[in-house]
Amino acid sequence: MRISSKGRYALAAAVHMAERYSPDVYIPLLSVADSLGLSKIYLEQIFSQLKRAGIVSAAKGSQGGYVLAKSPDEITAFDVLLATEPALFETSEVTAGEKMPEVAGAIFECVMKPLDKAIKHTLSETTLADIVAEVAQQRDGEENMFYI
Repeated sequence: MRISSKGRYALAAAVHMAERYSPDVYIPLLSVADSLGLSKIYLEQIFSQLKRAGIVSAAKGSQGGYVLAKSPDEITAFDVLLATEPALFETSEVTAGEKMPEVAGAIFECVMKPLDKAIKHTLSETTLADIVAEVAQQRDGEENMFYI
């Protein structure tokens, strides 16, 4: 499985929002762009998809910006990637079917189908809160590093 830069940026932006989550505090898109070192215009496209999927809500005006529509423990990596890269989750197709359809069917049943299921399961079990916890753990690990 290869996640495009769009999917990775969407996950990074969602994690950034999750780290600062408060249901009534909207985060300006420019702040997200600056923190992640990404283009505001590119993030606008991503946040438009996240908004359409119900992952974020938006508010206009001087106090406007974006907020997660649900708490970080209710939003999964699958939700974010499905919103921004739906082609990742299309059913794998049988590729070698004309001459030996039973081989193609067996490959689909034994390899492709379980692989698709495992990827979806893993991403569905991983919440933004899980990723935020891992970020905190990695930051703590960096603080404890000693260089000579």
